[in-house]
Amino acid sequence: MLPVVSEENFINIVNEITSDISSWRKSMIHYIKDENPEINSAIIELANKTDLDPKAVATGAYAVYKMLETAFEEQAFTMTDDE
Repeated sequence: MLPVVSEENFINIVNEITSDISSWRKSMIHYIKDENPEINSAIIELANKTDLDPKAVATGAYAVYKMLETAFEEQAFTMTDDE
């Protein structure tokens, strides 16, 4: 089951992204390439196969990845805290 993305998590990540979308996207490409190359390849391949702006599609996918990653970290911290 996927963790719930908190409103605070959403707002923080959106603010981070919108401060410099191009730089943020480029940093995520390198980050995910190291962390999970299969996901990175899938994002790039799907973005390039769309009729929409590939950069916008990739940015959306990277944003979701980052939100879920952060939510998983928050959930793990909370579970550890409860023990």
